[in-house]
Amino acid sequence: MTETQGPAHKKDMTRRRMILTGGAVVAAAGVGAGFVATASADEETKSSGSRPGEGEACYRLTSETTEGPYYIDADKIRKDITEDREGIPMTLRLKVIDSDTCKPLKRAAVDIWHCDALGIYSGYESMSQGGGPGGGGTPPSGTPTDAPTDIPTDAPTGQPTGTPPSGGPGGGGGHSEPTDDERYLRGTQLTDQHGYVEFKTVFPGWYQGRAVHIHTKVHVGGKMTDAGYEGGHTCHTGQFFFAESAVLDSAKAEPYSTSTTPRTTLTEDTIYDQSGVTGGLLKLSYRKGRMARGVTGSITMGVDPDETHDGTDL
Repeated sequence: MTETQGPAHKKDMTRRRMILTGGAVVAAAGVGAGFVATASADEETKSSGSRPGEGEACYRLTSETTEGPYYIDADKIRKDITEDREGIPMTLRLKVIDSDTCKPLKRAAVDIWHCDALGIYSGYESMSQGGGPGGGGTPPSGTPTDAPTDIPTDAPTGQPTGTPPSGGPGGGGGHSEPTDDERYLRGTQLTDQHGYVEFKTVFPGWYQGRAVHIHTKVHVGGKMTDAGYEGGHTCHTGQFFFAESAVLDSAKAEPYSTSTTPRTTLTEDTIYDQSGVTGGLLKLSYRKGRMARGVTGSITMGVDPDETHDGTDL
């Protein structure tokens, strides 16, 4: 499977939500000249409409995406997923609502996982496409590090006939089995009575073929056990994205500034559907010129708890 995405089913939000959201963004942007706020009212409200008798507006369904090759089933219930990873501190505030009833989803399990500041995924360090000062991330065991002395000079002929490998630099393909026991920058939490969860992490870096992103899954109908969250089904598999301006600001700080990996922009990404918040675009805030001190990201996910979207159905 390649990590491409068709249009997801979406619902319009009401004019009331559009006005409230717009006002919130304007208010945030006015908190001092040194305050940076990404996303806009236009990005959050591509269209509007009314639903008779409804007292509160609903967000549209959040876009579904593929799972990608680096998912590991929920096994760490925790708020702080940073462990020993260096990077810009980030607080990620998520709200999950039923896009049909507008009500918050209580006790839904929310997974997030993402690469570190240099593009490396825990559990897959030898497979990741990160690029630190040495380039290319951690080489697999047995991989030679010296440059070959017999580099071919002739152009290749013919077409490859084998089956392409799963995974790949773009983060697509089928699921890959973990190659190590690391689990940094991965975690799961249950939503509270208002549908909220909050994670402490670091601003992700980038790797070959993909814009900066965070993966997520929402599970409902299960229960907590000693082994973690079990049962139920996955009603949403998606990704969160970052405004280009924020990514450029992050690239000025270490260790992001040491990356040697060419960066894919948001408009070039093959997964982001360019639909703003519906497509997973986070609302970010931080102090201008002081991003290294910390970033806050937030988004509301509108999901259909009756559906099953495990990332393999696209």
